[in-house]
Amino acid sequence: MANAYYSLYMAVGNTLGFATGSFNGWYRVFPFTMTHACRESCANLKSAFLLDIIFIVITTYISISAAQEVPLRSRDGTTAISEGSEQSSHAQEAFFWELFGTLSYLPGSVWVVLSVTALTWIGWFPFLLFDTDWMGREVYGGNPDEGQMYHKGVSMGAFGLMLQSVVLGITSVLMEKLCRKLGSGILWGISNIIMSLCFVTMLVIAYVVSKTDSFGYSLPPTGAVIAALVVFTVLGMPLAVSSILLESLYRAKNL
Repeated sequence: MANAYYSLYMAVGNTLGFATGSFNGWYRVFPFTMTHACRESCANLKSAFLLDIIFIVITTYISISAAQEVPLRSRDGTTAISEGSEQSSHAQEAFFWELFGTLSYLPGSVWVVLSVTALTWIGWFPFLLFDTDWMGREVYGGNPDEGQMYHKGVSMGAFGLMLQSVVLGITSVLMEKLCRKLGSGILWGISNIIMSLCFVTMLVIAYVVSKTDSFGYSLPPTGAVIAALVVFTVLGMPLAVSSILLESLYRAKNL
């Protein structure tokens, strides 16, 4: 439950962040970001980073002021510092040895879960890294150095990621009920099948759009854009499962 609600709040933050990236009018809100060398797309990106800095400063201040740490003290401050440094160094060394030593005691089922986690995230890595770039290049047919078509695609991709974060948050809240009804193993299998089908659909969308006569010269067909957004949205479900369920499976097997 704690993991689920943590993922929910992460999804809320992602939704707001991707909504910021999908909005193309930030240069009007912060006109000072536009210069002769930095036009609309650059100003929108600069504004998004400016908002990011402001929110990081605010949340950091809240975190520091809300958590009051009580320092460990002794009668002799110098002795406490030296002893604390030695204990910290010894604890850090022991921690790493214990961490690697624990691997030899893990049962086979835990190794299966760890292997599945690694392979799943290898599959996720290209999408998470190139999702908006894929929308700008393969769906909108744009070029980062030529015109606005690529930047329109990137903005639409950010909108799709915002929808994905909404589904991720909903799935996080329903994760416990889904696991009780279907079982964690079956739920993980279904999510991986959905993830694979979505990635194959992305290849099909890119191929179909590339065969249109207006590819790269005008906006892509509405059906292709909607299909890409649907794929982005549906991927929120397996992403939530990959983030939460596999960690829960590992802990269950380890216990």
